[in-house]
Amino acid sequence: MTTFGTILSSVHVKKPRIHCITNYVTANDCANILLACGASPIMADAPEESSEITALCSGLVINLGTLSDKRIEAMLLSGKKANEMGIPVVLDPVGAGASKFRTNAASRLLSEVKFSVIRGNLSEIKVLAGERYTSHGVDTADTIDPESMTGAIELAKSFSRKFNAVTVITGEKDIVSDTERTFIISNGHPIMSRITGCGCMLSSLTAAFLAADGNEPLTAAAAAVCTMDICGEIGAKLMKTSDGNAGCRSHIIDAVFNLRGQELDRQAKINII
Repeated sequence: MTTFGTILSSVHVKKPRIHCITNYVTANDCANILLACGASPIMADAPEESSEITALCSGLVINLGTLSDKRIEAMLLSGKKANEMGIPVVLDPVGAGASKFRTNAASRLLSEVKFSVIRGNLSEIKVLAGERYTSHGVDTADTIDPESMTGAIELAKSFSRKFNAVTVITGEKDIVSDTERTFIISNGHPIMSRITGCGCMLSSLTAAFLAADGNEPLTAAAAAVCTMDICGEIGAKLMKTSDGNAGCRSHIIDAVFNLRGQELDRQAKINII
């Protein structure tokens, strides 16, 4: 199996161009974290150009954070162009279940676009799996604890089987699974839940890692999750007494910039089942 560090090094060498149709709340952070890992971001969400931009890229991120009819049109056009060209696509179904409009958009995307990786929290994945329709908002999430871990792993596997994609469920512990193998990742820090955009940045990193090593999408996705989590730990350690969540966000991006493959492999806390 390719190591996480090898995939990170490949991102540094290949410098993949990633098209992000992401939300305006976190677009700047997503662009900066892609630059930090060595990739090149393009943010274009106009349907008049979206598929043309996708064709110039090595990876595509579709993030539902701030939706509109025009953005959905751009997402569908870009997703289909990526499928046509064999470009990996990552779906981040932010807030699925918070409204019918949002949930229906996610369902339509899943029916019309083939995704390489689908990354969400446990609540979002449950909604898209049909277990539950409504949630209380985009920041509300079921948690993955020791009691719910077995069920979450089975959900991830069945979800992967249904959509023929790697499933990433993020939480206190992160689950990265296909139909055969599951990575349980124990890195990360609680302050990451207080920084808007950590999940969006992770989805962007995931696209870059997939673009650098598309032969092992499960390992590439797990490497991206581990990278973000380790950099969250580093960011928390670098905080001064005067720092808050905004300061930690900057430290996380800097940590991604400075992280190297050997250190990623050394600090990874993973269990493969």
